[in-house]
Amino acid sequence: MPVGRQNRLLLSLPIKFLMNDAHAEQDWRAWFAEHGARLRLIARQWTRSEADADDVLQEAFVRFWKHQRHLPGNPNALVVTSIRRAALDLHRRTDRRALREQVVSVDAAAVADFEPEADPRLQALARSLPSLPPEQREVVVLKVWGDLTFEQIGAQLEISPNTAASRWRYAMEALRRLVTARTYE
Repeated sequence: MPVGRQNRLLLSLPIKFLMNDAHAEQDWRAWFAEHGARLRLIARQWTRSEADADDVLQEAFVRFWKHQRHLPGNPNALVVTSIRRAALDLHRRTDRRALREQVVSVDAAAVADFEPEADPRLQALARSLPSLPPEQREVVVLKVWGDLTFEQIGAQLEISPNTAASRWRYAMEALRRLVTARTYE
């Protein structure tokens, strides 16, 4: 890590960290400038990318600074342990997020395969929805399948009921044009 980046990392630490501790006489900026590249290499071994290594190093150093700097002795081992733990935490978060995203993508596939009704008009409407802008599409879905009033749609989408009604009218006009164009093709 370039020295400038290391200094920005340390300078970003809040002033409240500048308290008395076992290493009060030690200049942490100089210490980090001296050991930062080595610590970044260590972080890189436990992460999937350079950016993750930078994040882990910063998180570990802040964690060390907040919770362990008051301990006597060489801080090296404590910082390395903090790096390892921060990397493991990052992996756990990333893996949990990936699992949640897989579940959502499976659910999205199930929703995409959903046939709303046996009514052919509703099936045609469902097939035409992707041609609408997202704002109009969500109003149509809430009105037709959610069976909501414009007042309720407005509350749900945090828009005025008049805006919800306008989006409905624009969507119906766009669908009318689409159906007319298909009829004459």
